[in-house]
Amino acid sequence: SRGTSRTSQKPSSTRQERKLSMSGSEVKKPTLEVKSELNDIVKVATCNLNQWALSFDINLQNIMESIRIAKKMGCRFRTGPELEVPGYGCQDHFLEIDTFLHSWESLGKILTSGYTENILVDIGMPVLHKNVRYNCRVFCLNGKIVAIRPKIFLADDGNYRETRWFTPWTRHFTVEQHVLPVSISKITGQRSVPFGVVILALDDCTVTCETCEELFTPNSPHILLGLNGAEIIANGSGSHHQLRKLNTRLDLITSATSKCGGCYLYANQQGCDGDRLYYDGCAMISLNGSTVAQGTQFSVKDVEVVTAVVDLGDIRSYRASTASRGRQAAAAKSVPIVDVKFSLTGCTEEPTSETKLNILKPEEEIAYGPACWMWDYLRRSGGGGFFLPLSGGADSSSTAALVGSMCQLVVKAILEDKDDAVLKDVRRVVREEKYIPKNSQDLASRVFHTCYMGTKNSSKETRDRAKQLAKEIGAYHLDISIDIVVDSLVTLFTQITGKTPKFKIHGGTNAENLALQNIQARLRMVLSYLLAQLLPWVRGRQGFLLVLGSANVDEALRGYMTKYDCSSADLNPIGGICKNDLKRFLIWASKNLGYPSLASVVNATPTAELEPITKGYVQSDEVDMGMSYEELGIYGKLRKVIRCGPVSMFEKLRHIWKHLPITTVADKVRKFFFYYSINRHKMTVITPSYHAENYSPDDNRYDLRQFLYDASWKRQFDTIKRRVKELSERKSAL
Repeated sequence: SRGTSRTSQKPSSTRQERKLSMSGSEVKKPTLEVKSELNDIVKVATCNLNQWALSFDINLQNIMESIRIAKKMGCRFRTGPELEVPGYGCQDHFLEIDTFLHSWESLGKILTSGYTENILVDIGMPVLHKNVRYNCRVFCLNGKIVAIRPKIFLADDGNYRETRWFTPWTRHFTVEQHVLPVSISKITGQRSVPFGVVILALDDCTVTCETCEELFTPNSPHILLGLNGAEIIANGSGSHHQLRKLNTRLDLITSATSKCGGCYLYANQQGCDGDRLYYDGCAMISLNGSTVAQGTQFSVKDVEVVTAVVDLGDIRSYRASTASRGRQAAAAKSVPIVDVKFSLTGCTEEPTSETKLNILKPEEEIAYGPACWMWDYLRRSGGGGFFLPLSGGADSSSTAALVGSMCQLVVKAILEDKDDAVLKDVRRVVREEKYIPKNSQDLASRVFHTCYMGTKNSSKETRDRAKQLAKEIGAYHLDISIDIVVDSLVTLFTQITGKTPKFKIHGGTNAENLALQNIQARLRMVLSYLLAQLLPWVRGRQGFLLVLGSANVDEALRGYMTKYDCSSADLNPIGGICKNDLKRFLIWASKNLGYPSLASVVNATPTAELEPITKGYVQSDEVDMGMSYEELGIYGKLRKVIRCGPVSMFEKLRHIWKHLPITTVADKVRKFFFYYSINRHKMTVITPSYHAENYSPDDNRYDLRQFLYDASWKRQFDTIKRRVKELSERKSAL
């Protein structure tokens, strides 16, 4: 089956029905009528959909499947994710008229398919109204469009750039008439439909919506909508995963109905729809401050429908019991109402009971988020698997474990959930028409290729760890030495220049030492792409492999990587995750994913193994960087999340690091900003990384800063120097 459904159970309100007549955008004063029915039970549905930007046919198939499941479950209202028709991540394709054309084509197919018969459907798509682009919700029923609701508050920070593509609807309480495209008008028999923020007054209840970002704003629309009697409020969202972010979202959803009462349906995309973000689903239904249904956060399924049975009487009773809410409702500004001849009530099932929220630990989020992201990328790219340079260190071992987690999720969907769509994807990836994986190791043996690329500077410990981990996961593993290639390049350099570079422990300069390390790193990248292209051929298989990178977010922030080395890959599943979180993940994965060798990786000193190992010297990442991974995490949060420049970072850290002399704090801040700025250029070519951390330095669209800096930071560092002097003199005077 393509989709799954989840049902949960509990109660719902006193009905204040408002009717109004509308002439164009002119709204007459609504009149109130209270209805009381013996059966005020409704069943409603929301969903997680794995959409793909601009893949209109796949998106349409998922939408229609979610409606089909909702109807089969007995629901009479269904809501879906934000911009679900074209996919949320179309970005600048929203500037193209084609995107709007194809969105209307998809909606036309939904309207003519019979899927909207006897069910009110809330669909997300872009609409061009009066030649202005709007991010909209389109309500459909019985083959007709009931109303179009444009988004009021657009997301425009972090990874979001909605104001680049859409205009916010600022005429909040004005309803206009939207003239439908001729093709849609022929289908529905309607020339125009209401366009604006409205409440749908059905025969037995009231329904409305808000969209994604509007839930996060201080003055969310659901407040006024609830005060105007809207009993069921839907939210179609396009919210991406970020570690520890789900709590914030769930708190906002539950608090929305805790203060205002009502039934709140949250829908979201789930999956990689074409870039660095993974939309983490978690469709849910909240009632009067309690969660009555929750979908999965991470999944390899394309469609998941979440339903709940709600007693409207509970909503009405909950709201009517609060005097202060009644006074605010009586004084609230009126919201336009659209009359709809349709009923949601009549469900004979028991109301859904409250359910406990399922919130994953960060280690679990790391295990499943990037794994699902990689699976979407693999099956949609046409690739035949992954290739990973596996060094036996913490970072590449984390990436390997994530591929193992991906294989486990896919196999579970096939063998336990009997998901034919996932099996079809697997067969397409491995190029075997009748293949059914026996277990995750069986699948990994076909899609995961690892290689330990050792040199004379490598240790037996890392080589053994890489071999053992690959065996536990089931990967096709190679163990090779690349000294012959490295030596050949050094020999060529000597022939060209007459000079032979040396490592620093052999008397070489810093420039020589770095060059010799970079040769090894860059040759590994070249060899990785050669093996990724030809290993399927070597094994008698078809296709190509995607190369995986393994640089963490802290190293990217510091620039501790060689440009165009193994950090340059097709994908980097850990590029948005900090070192400390990766260590915690490795400990968790060693026990929960069945890869015990990861435990030994955690305790090993992080090292690039690019310099000769002697009795008195072993290369260390933190020594090379001049700062610890823990410090880098602090710098990253202060720089990006708290928005600190050098001076304000120093002022904050002198209070946080009271155990250090202020001169030391100042030196640390200067050192960080110096290395950050001279290495910023590396972010312009950094491998596309799974977005997971809120201080990611990804240059693509999340962390928009220049890459050519004045690395002296003269004004800033002079200010810090002056502050150190002032503080020292003040301390001496006490």
